[in-house]
Amino acid sequence: MTGPDAGLSAGPSKPLLSVLKGESLSVPPMWLMRQAGRYLPEYRALRAQKGGFLELVYDSPAAAEVTLQPLRRFGFDGAILFSDILIVPYAMGQNLWFETGEGPRLAPILSETDLSALKPDLSRYEAVYETVRRVKAALDPSVTFLGFAGSPWTISTYMVAGQGSKDQGAARRLAYQDPERFGAIIDAIIESTVTYLSGQIDAGVEAVQLFDSWAGSLAPLQFSRWVIEPNRRIVEKLKSLHPGVPIIGFPKGAGAKLADYAAGTGVDAIGVDETIDPHWANRVLPEGLPVQGNLDPLALIAGGRAVEESVDNIRAAFADRPHILNLGHGILPDTPIAHVEALIAYVRQGKSS
Repeated sequence: MTGPDAGLSAGPSKPLLSVLKGESLSVPPMWLMRQAGRYLPEYRALRAQKGGFLELVYDSPAAAEVTLQPLRRFGFDGAILFSDILIVPYAMGQNLWFETGEGPRLAPILSETDLSALKPDLSRYEAVYETVRRVKAALDPSVTFLGFAGSPWTISTYMVAGQGSKDQGAARRLAYQDPERFGAIIDAIIESTVTYLSGQIDAGVEAVQLFDSWAGSLAPLQFSRWVIEPNRRIVEKLKSLHPGVPIIGFPKGAGAKLADYAAGTGVDAIGVDETIDPHWANRVLPEGLPVQGNLDPLALIAGGRAVEESVDNIRAAFADRPHILNLGHGILPDTPIAHVEALIAYVRQGKSS
């Protein structure tokens, strides 16, 4: 099968995709959020060669190489596209740059005039699609290729403030004080995100993940309005365009609102962060819904028994549910490579090669 929905009938030859489609496996498939990144010396070398983060993202051969690096080293079951969540506001016409040592910067959207003045440039997605095509051509057939985008609430916090913040206060204030104006920003993000993810699927990804990294900063009513509803709309639109392509939702910090998110958005699988008790999550989530997570990235840094005890607890909690072993958030730059190797060996012990 070829085309945008290729691989949808895959069986156990693609373990991760099989789990996303509801199959429980005795050995959970694995990938790690931010698995292509600064903890790898080969990544650091390429990043230094290219000069800057955005330059690396927009160099399709280099971005494809970064995507493939952790697959060569560790043999993960999933490849995650190397890109950045802020490519969406950049394609919406918002100026984007990276300050050395400080992270991304955007020209803030402070008024309705600022929003209406944006001139979308969908050509800014093309280099990412080319990265997808290059990775797809190089991947082992057993590996599931994941695309991604940031969810509207998280993207809006950067668009409004012009940078990341500890409490997402600027966006939260705007959402309370002028929900109509804030809703227009969310609507624009939804439209651009569907276009972006649909293009990734057309180029060759087999599943996508929606990262709502700042979902935990919202009160319950705001969470329902600005996290659940926008993600529901994206899921609905994507499923109409690409029926059968799994969508993973990752509402970091959702806590007690996790079950409402799962039921309200219609995602095919849900990522669980490290603060969630996996036994509780297993009780409250819809029966049979695949779960991804939720090893603490700091446990991986500690290694040894810290990792083994955590993995045992997670696997016991999700023993009767389709499960993907992953971190509760992104791998940290000071993570020892030997600890990642030990994690993989521990999870896969006894698995026939």
